[in-house]
Amino acid sequence: MSELALQGGFNSPPEDAARAFRSIMGAMAHPGRIFGIKGVNPPAPMSVAMGTIALVLCDADTPLALMPSLDTVEVRSWITFQTGAPITAAGRAMFALGQWREMLPLGRFNRGEAEYPDRSATLIAECETLKNSGLALRGPGIRDVARLSLANLPAFQENAAQFPLGVDFLFCSGTQIAGVPRTTRISEV
Repeated sequence: MSELALQGGFNSPPEDAARAFRSIMGAMAHPGRIFGIKGVNPPAPMSVAMGTIALVLCDADTPLALMPSLDTVEVRSWITFQTGAPITAAGRAMFALGQWREMLPLGRFNRGEAEYPDRSATLIAECETLKNSGLALRGPGIRDVARLSLANLPAFQENAAQFPLGVDFLFCSGTQIAGVPRTTRISEV
């Protein structure tokens, strides 16, 4: 295991993890709202936001898929040491990390089962930027309409058509995150 894997975790785990967890829960409760998140220094090319989310949500009982851009020795070693999460294929993962474009098609991820829709995957996707412009978001946690700079509207519409099944999303950029649960309806206007 490389020395890098041993570094970059939370400096003060209880406090840092609690602050990050509040940001993650806020992002999922208020789709489209952009939250700041920090606490770790993961290996490149993983962003601070993505690394922080991984350390908060993943453990030895949460299988994790790495998309090609993050499937490096350094990232695998860091994830394994910091979380203990087993690395697995997309269809068996509870969480997936990677660039948004690598997540497509979404059908290869676990969408849950009729009896257990909550057993679906959460995709933690890196974006170039997060801005409150672009596609329109409506649904629980949103007053009227929210906007978020997302790409590939058909993928979101296909995911929504599977409800109550489907995947949930956390989008990352630098030290920012935004959540889009499967209950969110996404359109151009």
